[in-house]
Amino acid sequence: MQTARVVVIEDEPAIRRGVSDALRASGYHAAEAGDGDRGLEEAVRAGVDLVLLDLMLPRRDGLTVLAEVRRTRPTLPVIILTARGSEDDRVRGLKMGADDYIVKPFSARELLARVEAVLRRSMGRPCEVQRARLGRAVIDLSRREIRWSEHERGELSEMETAILGFLIAHCKRAVSREELLSRVWGIEPTGLETRTCMSPGCAPSSATRRAARRPKPSSPSAPPATWPAPT
Repeated sequence: MQTARVVVIEDEPAIRRGVSDALRASGYHAAEAGDGDRGLEEAVRAGVDLVLLDLMLPRRDGLTVLAEVRRTRPTLPVIILTARGSEDDRVRGLKMGADDYIVKPFSARELLARVEAVLRRSMGRPCEVQRARLGRAVIDLSRREIRWSEHERGELSEMETAILGFLIAHCKRAVSREELLSRVWGIEPTGLETRTCMSPGCAPSSATRRAARRPKPSSPSAPPATWPAPT
């Protein structure tokens, strides 16, 4: 996957340039960001295949960026760049959905090997869909809306969009409440009671209830709420 687009979010200019130069020399497209706010903007752009994320960032720390990335692009691969000795942050980052980490200082050879391995693993992940059908409803994640007909539609909140996007992306397996809390909300569910929800119609989510709920039908034969493959 030598044409992959990688975003490098690192506040130390020398490290950021070195990492970006190594990626470009190996055939990757590299975009750079020196703080958390700019990094998040770059990470959620269409066409990004991987994020290299430092944890100690100005304006917005790396773990907050990771939580936002997981909320908006749940399948996007992320590798954490971390200082030696920050084990707690590494563990928290992995639990929040990071795919791997690399400890500074690191060689270009190790960096490229980890990038290649994570990209190779990510090829089997579910694709990020922007639209899916649930009974009569068409869920349009890019517009953050549900459409039941040309004249019947409702808006989705940012959180509802993130929940539905995650469930649709993983519609072929069960998703636990614990996983939703970690991957969508970005919080650790330690000590919380958890339960498993099947992606085809996950009952605990207000987002899925809204999508499945039909407006008052004009005919008594409105189809039931089901979850077929994304459109």
